[in-house]
Amino acid sequence: MNSLLKRQIRKYLPENLQNNPELKTFLDAVDKSYTNSDNQFLMLQRATMISSEELSEASEKLRKETDKQREIITKLKNVINTLKVYELEKDDSLENISTLKLVDFIDHQTKEILKVNQLKDRLLVSLEKQNEELNEYAHMVSHDLVSPLRNIETLVHILAEDYNELIEEEGLNKLKLISENVERIDVLVGAIRDYSSIKVSVKTHTILCVKNLLEDVLANIKLTENVKINMVNPLPCIKGEKHSLSHLFNNLIDNAIKFNDKETKIVEIGCENHDDVWKFYVRDNGNGIKDTYVKNIFNAFYRVENNYQSAGIGLSMVKKIIDMYQGKIWVESKKDLGSTFYFTIKK
Repeated sequence: MNSLLKRQIRKYLPENLQNNPELKTFLDAVDKSYTNSDNQFLMLQRATMISSEELSEASEKLRKETDKQREIITKLKNVINTLKVYELEKDDSLENISTLKLVDFIDHQTKEILKVNQLKDRLLVSLEKQNEELNEYAHMVSHDLVSPLRNIETLVHILAEDYNELIEEEGLNKLKLISENVERIDVLVGAIRDYSSIKVSVKTHTILCVKNLLEDVLANIKLTENVKINMVNPLPCIKGEKHSLSHLFNNLIDNAIKFNDKETKIVEIGCENHDDVWKFYVRDNGNGIKDTYVKNIFNAFYRVENNYQSAGIGLSMVKKIIDMYQGKIWVESKKDLGSTFYFTIKK
């Protein structure tokens, strides 16, 4: 691809500039930066997807299995204690022997379960460590990619300005295409950096009033006159972390506005009070989502529309945040009639 771009750029330059040493230096810089950025981005994308899906699911399964095993251990210990008391109160030797064997058997099984649990705990710690390392790697590489991307963008602008009168229209269009692709990579890298930086720690939880949180989020979104934001129902104060919840609402509201072709764009935000969870929803009157796309909508780098300004990671980031809060998220949608995103957060 880089050789093709170099050939196309040279094609539209005058003969006296085609062998200009400074032009060769510029093209070599573009080639090296583009190749290096492309390779690093592919590794970054793969690392992020592994981190966000497989490790998260494996950790959650291990936690659930460990909790069940601990419940079994508690019940077995109670049975053992009961049987020991029962054995001491009986005088029948045959019954005493049977009881002792049963106690020994249960005691042995309990120790085996404890060993398995210890192995699971070590594996869980290892998975969490790998997840953390992958997130750190993604953050580091995304940061390193910013510099070469900016260099390419700067060089393209310099070429377009310095040789504007010498390059034909088609050549300028090619430079514009390079600039758009650099911008697309920059959008993806920025999204991955945000994705890898999301961490929800119980220690950082505070009481947050959702109404105030939403007002801060909306203040940072450029709302046009044809966009109407409605907050319905009394919005509660919940226990959480401000940065992650701001990301969550920002992505859902931004998507509701961006993917909406109606003359008046309406976004409704509400909450329902259930026994042990708060059930929030963000509803819009936008384009809607086809049934074939709904099952993949929360996957990383999945985009319903081919928009280079969208990284395809916003809803994946939303799901990651909800998973960290041990909640659930789903969408109900009809094509051309709008979508409603529901999510729960434990009280």
